[in-house]
Amino acid sequence: MKKIEILIVEDEPKLAQTLTDFLRIQNYEVLHAIAGGKALDIFRENKKKIDLVLLDLMLPDISGYTVLKEIRKLSEVPVIILSARSAVVDQMSGFEKGADDYITKPFTLGLVKLHIEAVLKRAGKMRSMLEYKELRADLSGQLVYCRDQLMETTRKEFDLLVYFMEHVGIVLPRNMILDAVWEYDYTGDVRTIDTLVKQLRKKLGEQCNYIRTVYGIGYIFGEDPHETDGKM
Repeated sequence: MKKIEILIVEDEPKLAQTLTDFLRIQNYEVLHAIAGGKALDIFRENKKKIDLVLLDLMLPDISGYTVLKEIRKLSEVPVIILSARSAVVDQMSGFEKGADDYITKPFTLGLVKLHIEAVLKRAGKMRSMLEYKELRADLSGQLVYCRDQLMETTRKEFDLLVYFMEHVGIVLPRNMILDAVWEYDYTGDVRTIDTLVKQLRKKLGEQCNYIRTVYGIGYIFGEDPHETDGKM
């Protein structure tokens, strides 16, 4: 399944890198441009692949509004404006010029994630179901099914399981899981992950437990080809 691809147009290096790292952890593909002209070049080359644009208004060469105007000549791709301009008139102007959403700076990464998911859902680009062998996760309803039997989960258990299912066969260090599932705002330690995994394994049982420990590092999701029963 193709990953959702996001173009970030932001000239502040630290913010752009933070957004890029965060979105990649969330399993998005990311392209980045530091100026409006470069953003338009990237968009023209990749317009069939780009699913969403995060667009700063204050760019070093041309206005973000000019970028938005040119994008709208080519595509109806969802565009979320990121701007320090917080006045209502600025937000109204953004929507009038064709933006799908408007986030004022400073913002939290968790807020950006929620806005992205909401816009993609409205655009019909969000996946509604993840499946792996006997396990299904309904993303819109936040429901988990093991062999078609509904499995009760907490919100964090669900988020963790979805993260595992989006990264089948990839070794995931505990700190990376913590950043992804708690969205950079958690001040506890990585042992929280072990506790949550223990709870998930108990609920998944033998039939749907595909979470395997990589000792000293973290976890990997998926059947072990070297194990006869595929579980650990």
